[in-house]
Amino acid sequence: MTSRERIESALKHKQPDRTPIFEYVLQSPRADDLLGRRYAADYAHWDEILAEKGWDNAVRQSAVDQLDLALLLGHDMLCTLPNPAPACVEPVSKASTQAISDDPVERVRLRNEQASQASALPDDTFLIYRYLREEMKKRDVDLPVLAPAYAHGVWTNVDLMQTMLLAPEVAHRHFSIATQRALELIEKYVVLGIDQIGVGGDFSGTRPLISPAAYREFIVPEVRKLSRRIHETNRYAVNASDGNLWPVIDEFLFGCEVDGYLEIDLHAGMDLGKLKNISNGRITLYGNLDCGNILSFGSREDVRRHTRACLESGLGDGGHILCASNAITASVPLDNYLTVIHTYRDMFGMGKFELKQL
Repeated sequence: MTSRERIESALKHKQPDRTPIFEYVLQSPRADDLLGRRYAADYAHWDEILAEKGWDNAVRQSAVDQLDLALLLGHDMLCTLPNPAPACVEPVSKASTQAISDDPVERVRLRNEQASQASALPDDTFLIYRYLREEMKKRDVDLPVLAPAYAHGVWTNVDLMQTMLLAPEVAHRHFSIATQRALELIEKYVVLGIDQIGVGGDFSGTRPLISPAAYREFIVPEVRKLSRRIHETNRYAVNASDGNLWPVIDEFLFGCEVDGYLEIDLHAGMDLGKLKNISNGRITLYGNLDCGNILSFGSREDVRRHTRACLESGLGDGGHILCASNAITASVPLDNYLTVIHTYRDMFGMGKFELKQL
């Protein structure tokens, strides 16, 4: 199977030749270690690379590096963010909005007005997707791309969570504006030929930060609008949030009418085997290697057992794409991440992985 056929099989719940693999976020310094050079797609390096190469060449280098890393590791798809614009406009600072009022509702009301008047992302922030397509065509590869349209998270947004209780109409306006902005992004992605679009946003830790009733009232109907538009264009909607989602799992998966679940947080209790059973051949599960604990602090043998168990839990009628629960950051030792790759290849009889830096 090609990578595209493998991903399509997983999304359509047909058994692929092997479980597809990719990485949602792979940051420096691990990406630097793997490539043997500074990773341009980690925007921690952006200012430095921009100064050296200029904006257009910096964006192109970001595309090259993302594709190089995916091909090096044998990934079947990519997750790619819009690139920085040539000149960024500074957003209104949190301090300036708080200075207007001590009332959280008024602060959210002000943010709503600012958001409703804000310009859409300029077209040149999507150049990365064009350059990725060019690079793939040049190398005769075809990897599906996931792009984010996350707009409905509440993580750290205390004003918004208070407003959901104190002034529901103001909170509803916040989420309605967020939906409109996300729809604008989706239309851009459709033109660019993006295959999968991320929706939703973080709303949970060890438990949801809002009540199940609030999630159903404020967020589910808005995410569902995005899913329906994505489906109208024959693309896939992938809902994403860390944390313990069991109290709202039916709404998160089926109420939002999504095709996939990303950021499956094992440490918060989201077990892949149990999710596989309840998804009933309707939801593709992306994960759930425990990046914050086992990959970061476990031994190589711990990582080997964990990777194998994750793959075994996801087997059967497609529906699983292997990746970490969130990001491969500096806390993940290079040897542990390479152990994931070695274990994956060994399980599917792919031969020994050799790190050949490009």
